[in-house]
Amino acid sequence: MKEPEDMGKKELLTKKDRMSDQDYQFLLQTPFFAAIPEDARFHLMVAMKPVHLPSGERLIAQGDEGDSFYIIQNGSCSVSLEKAGIVRPLAVLGPGDLVGEMAILTGEHRNAHVDAQTDMDLWRLSRTAFEGICNQYPEIRHFLTQVVTDRFARATLTADRTVGKYVITEVLGRGGWSIVYKGVHTMLNMPVAIKMLKHNMAMDPDFLEKFQNEARVIANLNHENIVKVYDIEQLYRTVFIIMEQLEGVSLVEMLREVTRVPLPRALNILLQVCHGLGYAHEKGIIHGDVKPGNIFIQKNDKAKILDFGLARRPGTKGDRLVGTPRYFSPEQIRMGLLDERSDIYSLGISAYRIITGQEAFPDNDIANLLQCHLYEHIPDPRLVIPDLPDELHRFLVKSSEKDPTLRYQSMEEIIHDLQPLSRQLGVAPLAEPERHVNMMGLFLFYRSEHEEILKRLVGEFGQELRKIGAVLRDTDFKDI
Repeated sequence: MKEPEDMGKKELLTKKDRMSDQDYQFLLQTPFFAAIPEDARFHLMVAMKPVHLPSGERLIAQGDEGDSFYIIQNGSCSVSLEKAGIVRPLAVLGPGDLVGEMAILTGEHRNAHVDAQTDMDLWRLSRTAFEGICNQYPEIRHFLTQVVTDRFARATLTADRTVGKYVITEVLGRGGWSIVYKGVHTMLNMPVAIKMLKHNMAMDPDFLEKFQNEARVIANLNHENIVKVYDIEQLYRTVFIIMEQLEGVSLVEMLREVTRVPLPRALNILLQVCHGLGYAHEKGIIHGDVKPGNIFIQKNDKAKILDFGLARRPGTKGDRLVGTPRYFSPEQIRMGLLDERSDIYSLGISAYRIITGQEAFPDNDIANLLQCHLYEHIPDPRLVIPDLPDELHRFLVKSSEKDPTLRYQSMEEIIHDLQPLSRQLGVAPLAEPERHVNMMGLFLFYRSEHEEILKRLVGEFGQELRKIGAVLRDTDFKDI
C-alpha cells in the first residue's frame, strides 16, 4: 500500500508547506507533544508533513508495511480488524489521537485498517525521521512505547502476528508486565502459548533481565508439573517466551468459583506442586513467587507451576523486595539469604488459602501484612475446618514457621508426611510420566544436486523436533 501522501492528487491532497500558528498551537496541546522535551518539539514539527484525506478513503491497510505514523488534527477515522473474513470495529479516533504508531515502534506490519469517517487533516512523521529524532531524544520513544503498551493491554482482539516461527492468534490473558497469547508453530502446526513482555517493561533493563531470566530458567527444567518453555524470540522491541499451551484455570480463578478446594483435590494439587518445586530445587532453582496465581490446574487436574521470573539460586541475597506481599516469606521481607525454605513458607501460606478458603493474613495494608509475615503465626486452621486431618494441620503450621530452621527443610519431607494421608483420602497416586515412544516413517526423494540444501533443511527440522522431545533419525538408501 502507498502511504497517503503518495496516493495521487485525487485521493490525497497536501495541505500546505508551511505550518500556521494555529497548527503549531494545536500540536503543542496534543498528549504526544506535551509529554516530550521542549527542545525536541521543534525538530519534530520540522519533520512532520501535513496531509489531507477525504471522507471514505483508507489511511492504513492491515498487513501493509508501516513507514509512518500520524497525529489527527481535524476529522475522525475508524479502526477495524479483519480476521477470518470478518471485519470487526475496534475504535474511533479523533483530534489529538495518534494513528499507526504501533508499526513504527515495533517494526511489525500494520495490524488494522484505518478509514476516514470524515474529511481529515493529519500530520505525518516518517519512520526514518522518527528514528533519527529518537536517537537524540529517547524520551520520545518512551512516550510512544507507553502508548503502544496501553493499546496492547486494552485490545481484546489481535490480528495474526508472526513471531519468528510462530503465529499469534488471540489474547489469552494479561499480567502486570506481560500479555499471554494463543499461538501456533507454523511448521509443526503445534499449539503454543506466547508470553510477551509489555513494551514499556522491555525498556526497563531490570524487567527485561527478569523476563529473559524466566525463559532461561524454565527452558532448563523438564518436569511434568512445570510449564515447558520451547523457545524465546527477541523481536519488535520486546521479548516473547514460547511455552506449552495449557487448558484450564489458575488456582486464583478456581477459588473465585469455590470457597475452598475439597481436601482430597487440594491434597492432590499440593503434592503435585511439591514434586515440581522439589525438582526445581534439586536443579538449584528457587521459584521466589509461589502463590495460587502461579499454580495452573488443567482439566485432568494436572498441576503446572508457572512464572519463574523471580527464580534465583539458593543462598542468593535479595537486593530489592519483589514478588507478591501476601505470600512473602519473612526472609524475603528482610532481604536475607533465600533457599528452598522460602518457597516452602510461600507454599504453606498458599495452601492455607486453598484448604481453608481464607487468607492466612487477610489485611490489605501492605505494612500490616508484612508485619504479620514477620511476627504473627497463622490462625489455627481448625477454627475453620474442625475435622482437618492431623497431617494437613501439621503441614500448614510447620511450613509457615517464621524461623526457617523450624520449617520443613525440603519438599521431600512434605511429600513424606502427606503421602500416607493421600492414600487414606483415596487420592490417586501420582502417575509416572508416560514413556510410550511412537515412530513415524518419512521418505524423501531428491536429486543429487539438491543434497546439500536438503541436509540443511533436515537439520533445521531436527532442531525443531528436539524442542518437543522428538528425535529425528535419517538413513541413506542407494538409488531405487
